[in-house]
Amino acid sequence: MKPHDRRPESGMRDRWMVSYMDVLTILLIFFVAVAAKSLMLPKNPPVLASPVVVQPAAAVPPVLTPQPPVAERAGLEEIQRKLERQVLKRQDQDMDAPLDVKMEPRGLVISLPQAILFRPGRDKIDAAALPVVDQIAEVLRQTPNKVSLIGHADPVPIHNRRFRSNWELAAARGLRLLELLTTRYGIAESRLSTASYGSVDPTSPNDTAAGRASNRRVEIVILDAEPPPGGP
Repeated sequence: MKPHDRRPESGMRDRWMVSYMDVLTILLIFFVAVAAKSLMLPKNPPVLASPVVVQPAAAVPPVLTPQPPVAERAGLEEIQRKLERQVLKRQDQDMDAPLDVKMEPRGLVISLPQAILFRPGRDKIDAAALPVVDQIAEVLRQTPNKVSLIGHADPVPIHNRRFRSNWELAAARGLRLLELLTTRYGIAESRLSTASYGSVDPTSPNDTAAGRASNRRVEIVILDAEPPPGGP
């Protein structure tokens, strides 16, 4: 007898295709759901820049000029007392013209009339003035403050081959005094300066001979400021 052929039933043979289609369907549903969810999410709102707030500039405090310390002013007052003891007491005995010493905002001012130091129209210091200059220089050597030598004149035009104006004469007199203080008394040049005011800064009216005489002067100004180190 011939054996019968055993073939699987057709329903059992196609069952794997059903499972495969189920998996594809599930995957398709999953991707559709993900895509739909992404479409439903709201878009991110634009980020607005924060407004820039400009703060008002801080008020700059005014720069105040420092006032001289009390110790410096007290030092000038001590110098003034020394001058009064050493120089002014000789005024009635040996001087024909008054010597003026006074405190001003710029410092201690020693005013030497032209009659004490110079002959009219000249810038050479008279030998008779050396005793007074000696005592002033001795006081200057005891302080390190800077010193300004300022020449003054009256408004009467000068008639002199050496000087073309009272400006030049006043400047030359301040310079001669500077040379004397440095060479004879050893005061450092770094402490000294000169200036000429000509006739623009009178102390008395120029309508009298006495007034013009008082305006012809050299001022020794001991400055009210801290001096640099190293001075004599």
